[in-house]
Amino acid sequence: MYVCFMSMTPAQCRAARGLLNLNQGDLADLSKVSLRTVVNFEGETRGAIPATLEALRRSLEAAGVEFIPENGGGAGVRLRKSKEI
Repeated sequence: MYVCFMSMTPAQCRAARGLLNLNQGDLADLSKVSLRTVVNFEGETRGAIPATLEALRRSLEAAGVEFIPENGGGAGVRLRKSKEI
């Protein structure tokens, strides 16, 4: 089975961390990737392999953000709306 995974830009990663009040070290710990990997990806000095992008993105989504695909206004990120009981 093929699973399509939407990519994440460095800007989306930085924005998601900002919304969640996480520093780069926090994201590295949550994602189980090295701090250097997060710094390089967000600083756009080095790309990340798909498995690393997936780990970063899943960690951010689990923490409460949603990634918004390119829709003419640019790709983005927002806090997930909490479900009311």
